[in-house]
Amino acid sequence: MSASQTPPATAVPGDDVPTLLVKIFGKDRPGITAGLFDTLAAYSVDVVDIEQMVTRGRITLCALVTAPSPAEGSSGTSEGDLRATVHSWAESLNLQAEIISGRGDNRPRGTGRSHVTVLGHPLTAETAAAIAATITATGGNIDRIFRLAKYPVTAVEFAVSGAATEALRSVLAPEAARLGVDVAVVAAGLQRRAQRLVVMDVDSTLIQDEVIELFAAHAGCEAEVAEVTAAAMRGELDFEQSLHARVELLGGLDASVVEAVRKEVRLTPGARTLVRTLKRLGYQVGVVSGGFTQVTDALQEELGLDFASANTLEIVDGKLTGRVTGDIVDRAGKARLLREFAQQAGVPLAQTVAIGDGANDLDMLNTAGLGVAFNAKPVVREAAHTAVNVPFLDTVLYLLGITREEVEAADTLVG
Repeated sequence: MSASQTPPATAVPGDDVPTLLVKIFGKDRPGITAGLFDTLAAYSVDVVDIEQMVTRGRITLCALVTAPSPAEGSSGTSEGDLRATVHSWAESLNLQAEIISGRGDNRPRGTGRSHVTVLGHPLTAETAAAIAATITATGGNIDRIFRLAKYPVTAVEFAVSGAATEALRSVLAPEAARLGVDVAVVAAGLQRRAQRLVVMDVDSTLIQDEVIELFAAHAGCEAEVAEVTAAAMRGELDFEQSLHARVELLGGLDASVVEAVRKEVRLTPGARTLVRTLKRLGYQVGVVSGGFTQVTDALQEELGLDFASANTLEIVDGKLTGRVTGDIVDRAGKARLLREFAQQAGVPLAQTVAIGDGANDLDMLNTAGLGVAFNAKPVVREAAHTAVNVPFLDTVLYLLGITREEVEAADTLVG
């Protein structure tokens, strides 16, 4: 458009322009939306906003339109005719209609916008009330609520404005813990829809097992290794020292045990769905592990992961030596690798997601734009941005605004 051209008039009315909110509700059936706007079209009104939802076969349809202009040659307006016609149309379909006069568009949403995702199994009325009340108490306004999933958990999302994301997160986290539900709070905006990088821990996150304990079972020292592992994950022991102590117990094992352990590894429920869906969306996915490349390399190939890094068990003359080679992937190492993966992927850290369960994941979780504690130890749940405490890894998709219906529809198309 050249500078001399006049831009088209905006369809958004000013605050002084009369508008009508037309609300229709009742039993849903095909043609209701078209029928309403056919009825309104006779009065030459402009559509300012539309909202429609259907819950268990009941429709709620709201249309914000400009008020009709006075009829030509008449001292009155045609608003009364519009009201009568809409009510008559609604009654003919056994629907209810409500028409509210006002001025201008919807009021602007407050600054500070967030998505609050609530996961419940089940999601009770008490929980919904408490979450809503907590949001209100922070000065937030709930602009919209919709369901993301009905199984394996009930997941709903609140679109909230008027409160800072960090402030919401700080008050909702303890409330969620009290209620026994999971609540995630992320900032709204284009960043949430941008291409991302997701990096996961492996043991007890991507997979159900602790790999070193699988090796230990073959060495006959499973109980001893498990106790050291648990202490390290609770943050009671230095990870590098505990790693060396545990690996030393594996010395002398035949290298054939590697293939046996690979076959014993069990993916966490929902792991394949999570990775498959993220890859379809153009996300890059990686793993970092305090475990071993002998397992993570196989997982990378099986799942099509973009990045993978872990410790490497030293094997000499067909035997495990009881040592690891190369740099140790510990708590600081995981955060460093997240940064490296993000740089290689061309993704800002603010658009990264990290998922983990142990104390050695904390630096990584806090470095990422969104850190998710997955069935984590208490110290991790308290420090992470959000926590998921259900045994389904694909519930992380709901925190990103992806619905179960979208996941299933994509699977159907590809399948």
